[in-house]
This record gives sequence, C-alpha cells and structure tokens, in this order.
Amino acid sequence: MKINYSTIKHYLKNVLFINGTAYAGKSTMVKMLADKYDLIHCGENYQCVPDGLTSPETHPNLCYFQTMSGWAEFVSRTPDEYLSWINGCTQELIEFEITYLISIARDRKVIVDTNLPMHVLREIADYNQVAIMLALPHISVEHFFNRNDDKPFLLVQIMKLDDPEKGLANYRNILEKINSQEAYDEWLNSGFFTLERKDTTQDTKAATLEILAKHFGLTS
Repeated sequence: MKINYSTIKHYLKNVLFINGTAYAGKSTMVKMLADKYDLIHCGENYQCVPDGLTSPETHPNLCYFQTMSGWAEFVSRTPDEYLSWINGCTQELIEFEITYLISIARDRKVIVDTNLPMHVLREIADYNQVAIMLALPHISVEHFFNRNDDKPFLLVQIMKLDDPEKGLANYRNILEKINSQEAYDEWLNSGFFTLERKDTTQDTKAATLEILAKHFGLTS
C-alpha cells in the first residue's frame, strides 16, 4: 500500500518540526515551546518505534545496539561507517515517526525534535510548520560532549579504549564528518525557515523562543 504525501500532510497539520545540526538548541527550544504553549512534546530520540516491529534483518541500523559487540565497537567505527549508520537510522525511522505523529496529533498541536530528512519534510509540512536550527560546524564538534544527555557517557567509553588518545581523535573525525560544512550548507540553503547559532557565550533562549513562536504561528 502506498499513501499519497498529501494525505499524510493533512493528518500532520497540527505538527511542528524542528531539525538541524547538533548544539543548535533544538532540544531546548522544543521543550520550552511545548511548556509555554501547551504542546505535546516529542524530544530528541523520542520513542516512536513499538516493540516487536523491528529486527536486525529488517532494520539493521535501528537494531545495531542489539548486534554490536560492545561500546568499544560503537565508538571505534570509522567516520564513514558512523555516518552510514546515522543515515540508515534516519531512513528506517521515517515510517515509524510519521505514523506515530499522526496518532497523537488529532486534537492537539505537537512539537517534535525530528529526524525526518529534508525531502520528506518538504512533502508533509508547510513552510510555517518547519524550523531548521543550525550551529556552526566547529561549535557542533567542540561542544559535543558538553551536554547533559548521553554524550558524557560516550566520552567515558572512549577513555576505556586501549588507546584513548587515538579513540578520541577518531571520534572527533566522526563528529567532523557528521557536522561537515557541506551538511550545514545543505540545511542553510534548504528553503526552510532557518536560525543560525554563531555565539555560545550569550543566553539567547528567550529571543529564540519568541522568533520560533512567531514563525510557527503560536503568537497573535
């Protein structure tokens, strides 16, 4: 069965999407907007995949944690292998994320820190439903471990390697691959509404919140 994008778009009219690069403030803004405007909050890596619907055979990237030999393998992959896994997860998640959002967005607005790629967002959402938040590539790389999520855990795993210095250098290469200038420019020139974070020393959360709320039509 193939569902037309226009049908999906109709059922996602209550969903607001934020995507972009690491360390741009996406998770913070999604939570702040949800709290202020009483939106259903779908934060980073929210659980939209029901148990029992994936397997290593059908969804090898989403099931990678079941098949990897351990965290040493996870943090020691080459930059190309890591990027391929990230992109694979993004593709395997599309059907789950869209169907889950349809199921919760009937009567209330939803805001989501999404993994949906650009070509899908263009088909299923209007301009004022999508915001792209960007941090300069060097910011995304340099501040990767300065977060209160799973990033410090990954640093601990790198430090457990036989050669932590080599492992850290490899992981930095991974981050540079993921957060490349090419990827940044692709988002910047995507045609979506875009906010760029160029300074990490000033607290701009209130101003950013106001800009996003206006873009999404949450304020009069």
